[in-house]
Amino acid sequence: MPFGMKTLGVVAAAGVGTMALYYKAAHCQVHHARGGSGRRSLYPASANYPELSKHNNVMASNLTPDIYARLRDVTTPNGCTLDGCIQTGVDNPGHPFIKTVGAVAGDEESYEVFKALFDPIIDERHNGYKPWDKHPTDLDFTKIRGGNFDAKYVHSSRVRTGRSIRGLGLPPACSRAERREVERVVVDALGKLKGTFAGKYYPLSNMTDAEQEQLITDHFLFDKPVSPLLLASGMARDWPDARGIWHNSQKNFLVWINEEDHTRVISMEKGGNMKAVFERFCTGLLQVEKLIREKGWEFMWNEHLGYVLTCPSNLGTGLRCGVHVTITKLSKDPRFNDILEAMKLQKRGTGGVDTAATGGTYDISNADRLGKSEVQLVQEVIDGVELLIQMEKRLENRRSIDDLIPPKK
Repeated sequence: MPFGMKTLGVVAAAGVGTMALYYKAAHCQVHHARGGSGRRSLYPASANYPELSKHNNVMASNLTPDIYARLRDVTTPNGCTLDGCIQTGVDNPGHPFIKTVGAVAGDEESYEVFKALFDPIIDERHNGYKPWDKHPTDLDFTKIRGGNFDAKYVHSSRVRTGRSIRGLGLPPACSRAERREVERVVVDALGKLKGTFAGKYYPLSNMTDAEQEQLITDHFLFDKPVSPLLLASGMARDWPDARGIWHNSQKNFLVWINEEDHTRVISMEKGGNMKAVFERFCTGLLQVEKLIREKGWEFMWNEHLGYVLTCPSNLGTGLRCGVHVTITKLSKDPRFNDILEAMKLQKRGTGGVDTAATGGTYDISNADRLGKSEVQLVQEVIDGVELLIQMEKRLENRRSIDDLIPPKK
């Protein structure tokens, strides 16, 4: 029996153990779905195979006629199909120099039912991560070394991740009822946070003009997606129903609900104290998880993929640890991109993806998500940004940085 809201409500009320047991029972139906139960087409798979000859995305590189023929009539227990998962990559060929993923999951089971495609996508996107690899999780912020950057160079620090509620469809394929249930479950948990984490929820559907203006001023507001990648995947359906933003009174711990993922959890502040930002991130996130579990729900997680999210690029930690840092002279060095690559860092403009840097200020963050723990990734960013600042200071004094260049890994 596929997941349904009425059944889930009864199971959730019975507690986490029952919820997990119900999830496993439904999850086992994957094998029956593979056996042939599912929507059958009147046309052969070859007649329905997508045109991908000019595409530059990871899905197009790994989908074959054989994989498509085997999976195109298969559905997950929730009714998700292979065509639904790949539609965003079919509609968006990709940029010649930027290889997008080109696939999303409609539910947690998609990664298992369609693993013949998702496994090679994950392998390519996450540097050879294999189907038998296990992902480490570590939210012990006390292990972090350093992390208080020179404020002359680092202007803001931010850590974000995503979390999905087990048993409910992911944004590309969820029903209206499931989306509203995500909102109810998460807002109920957030409403029980105390102390410095106490805050308020602002639903997009009935936000006052004053609230909207304030959220815009604070740079907290997210709007209906305009990216063709997100629109083609189905994430903007029924906008703005059951979407919203929650933040604490200090405005340094935020949760976005039902944007690209069920939730996006963000810890941030002005300045360079990444250590404090990560401590708040870990503490708040664990408190939210505890409150959700007390109501019989849990996050999607397994030992292979870590935390399960909509886009394969965010599997594992789902973590992006970033700073806005001014490195005017270093960024002009012809070795700049190689330096970042050697330290597993990536750059973008401070306006987000596909924006240009202004005044030598970049958004620098971790490139990896899967196969390394949260502590490992944050430490890599801390160590890397410290080295970038050290290089910038040398160049300001017209000194060589040759001995600081990290070796390629």
